[in-house]
Amino acid sequence: MGNDPGDPPLIYLNNAATTWPKPPEVLDEVARCLKSPFFEAGRSTAGSAIDYPSEAQEALARFFHAENPDHFIFTQNATDSLNLLIHGFVKSQKAPFHTITTDLEHNSVLRPLNTLAGEERLSLTTVPSDDGYVLLREVKKAVRPDTRLMVMTHGSNVLGTLQDVQAVADYCADSDIFLIIDGAQTAGQVPINLSSISGGAFVFTGHKALFGIPGIGGFYVDDPEAVVPLRQGGTGTDSRSLAQPKEMPQKFETGTHNYPGIASLLAGTRFIEREGQDRITKKGRDLATLFIREIANDPNIILYTPTPDLPVVSFNIRSLDNDEAGYILAKAYNIICRTGLHCAPLVHDRIDGGKGCIRVSFSYLNTPDECRVAGEAVREVAKGANR
Repeated sequence: MGNDPGDPPLIYLNNAATTWPKPPEVLDEVARCLKSPFFEAGRSTAGSAIDYPSEAQEALARFFHAENPDHFIFTQNATDSLNLLIHGFVKSQKAPFHTITTDLEHNSVLRPLNTLAGEERLSLTTVPSDDGYVLLREVKKAVRPDTRLMVMTHGSNVLGTLQDVQAVADYCADSDIFLIIDGAQTAGQVPINLSSISGGAFVFTGHKALFGIPGIGGFYVDDPEAVVPLRQGGTGTDSRSLAQPKEMPQKFETGTHNYPGIASLLAGTRFIEREGQDRITKKGRDLATLFIREIANDPNIILYTPTPDLPVVSFNIRSLDNDEAGYILAKAYNIICRTGLHCAPLVHDRIDGGKGCIRVSFSYLNTPDECRVAGEAVREVAKGANR
């Protein structure tokens, strides 16, 4: 695939999983990082190298309009962050309590919550979405006197719908409910102002719309005292003490950082700032709209979100299994997408009976021509399947 000179040009449309290609400055910064000693506070006498963790925290605070740079914690990815936050919050509670989530969630949310529910550490209510949106009134209906936690996505990785997390955050803050927002699909894709979301945590990953490399992510926590750290180890500070430091970010960060990953995250945020967040957001929506126009009127194609907020388009081809359709697009047209359940099984139960679907997702680095070619290819595959 893509190696034969006679193959069509590669069209990569799986950016909701991992963006590709990366901006050249991201790759350059990673190479620069690897060419010099890491600046490890308390672990090295090297003092001339870049302090990537501190610089990245400052950049993220500016980018997300957050008040406390040292409240940004670096992890492997969004899944790692969600596990640390969910399990860490549950550990902070003395008795089992009630938790709310939604049917739009990724398994990075659903599996930790259901594991803890199975251990009777919490009880769980899943709020149904309405045409891909979580309504505040449904959240309010689900709240009980013992509700202490809510975990919800900011943007659906299947339907491309953007949730009103501000309204939910305001309600949770007034109701003493700790809110964890999964921003895996939105960080870098749409403007985010963390200064207006208080009392909870926001999760991001580096390898998607922030244009970083795989293996880096993190979270911002407004009140660190609400979450118990799950890892202990070396921090390079207060090494005489056998207890994990309480100061931020050492409370949650231990061991050697992923310096190349953090360097890529720093460069990715700089790229977005230079290009302009509004410009990136608009182009993503324009690309999705263009692709949808190519397929929307084909009776052989089932489109699940005609007007997504994010550059994510999910659909199925009648009379053709979604995995087989994805195989044909890859082998015959050199178009990379994603098929299946997209690690979000509950929303698929609602929209396609749990069979899964085809998803194309666009990056700022995709082009309108790629959208047109991909749309034409999908129509051709649909025509062939329904002759």
